Amino acid sequence: MSVPAIYSEPDAGPLRTHLADGRELLYFFDEGAGTERPGAAPADSRILSPRPQTPLMRYDTLLGEWVSYAEHRQSRTHLPPASECPLCPSGPERATEIPAHGYDVAVFENRFPAFGPGSGGSPDDSAAAAPAAGRCEVVAFAAEHDASFAGLSLERARTVMRAWVHRTAELSRIPGVAQVFIFENRGAEIGVTLHHPHGQIYAYPFATPRTLRQLESVQAYKEETGGELFADLLARELREGSRIVARGKLWTAYVPYAARMPLEVHVVPHRNVPDLASLTDEEQDELSGLYLDVLRRIEGLYPTPTPYIAAWYQAPVQHAGRNSYRMHLQVTSPRRAENKLKYLAGSEAAMGAFIADVSPEETASRLRRVLPPFGIRTGGTA
Repeated sequence: MSVPAIYSEPDAGPLRTHLADGRELLYFFDEGAGTERPGAAPADSRILSPRPQTPLMRYDTLLGEWVSYAEHRQSRTHLPPASECPLCPSGPERATEIPAHGYDVAVFENRFPAFGPGSGGSPDDSAAAAPAAGRCEVVAFAAEHDASFAGLSLERARTVMRAWVHRTAELSRIPGVAQVFIFENRGAEIGVTLHHPHGQIYAYPFATPRTLRQLESVQAYKEETGGELFADLLARELREGSRIVARGKLWTAYVPYAARMPLEVHVVPHRNVPDLASLTDEEQDELSGLYLDVLRRIEGLYPTPTPYIAAWYQAPVQHAGRNSYRMHLQVTSPRRAENKLKYLAGSEAAMGAFIADVSPEETASRLRRVLPPFGIRTGGTA
């Protein structure tokens, strides 16, 4: 298994515990002055039902893709009021998914997983069905119910980044996990079922279709031109400049030349690096600031919060082209105007053929005007 050697868990790693039904919970702590790390994690006082069985997957031979059927997710919590939020800290009168009375960042196994809790070998594409093994986790970014990622401090963003790096490395070692996907769905328009600021992590038992298509494009480009596709795409954006949103010493954020969504920003490193666990400390630090910068630019476009999907693309754990991949972030939003959303209708949803309403150059220009340029030496505008 090709787990990057660059990552090693620090001496003061996460504080580990388990919830009442056996799911794992990890606490990550800010490293700034005045932060106190407890000696032990509080116990989960709830009585919970047994964990669901591992879902089943079916193989779509027409498209060559796996589909998971997790029927237990029909009963998952849906947009509860703040007084019933399962991600808020526990208190004397109510126990939640997070037993602590306060926390910085908490990561725990999803109570309603799309994959897992079972693990095992990766499925054989010749099979018609297989267990949807793997693992699904929730990442709570803050104890405050009304917080947002864009409103986090730079220190907290770095704590989240450390959690993502840790989980990428550890989940990649689970037998049968083929790819680790970290993402945040923000806003009810995207389909969010909890308002509390959080993201998720999927450890898939297969490499995802979009990642495999990217890898195929990388290989084809290499064979046709002898060049590196990710490097040449970044070089083009830097050369033309009109779609650049923010730039650091190690990372660049830009609206891609062929953006599909009204708001779409890619954040890419200046070198080929397969996943978050392979980043240096310096790369992690700058990425934390640049990510905050991008989200704050998106938030500054309109007077009300903008829904988005932040998707971290990482190389499959075991793939011949892993080292030629370049992990990157794609932030997309269907918001095309203050009171208008782009819906994926006939052409997009049925055929996968996108028709854009806004030019990438105009989107980049609007985002640049929201904030001053990203500062390399200060780590951004945080």
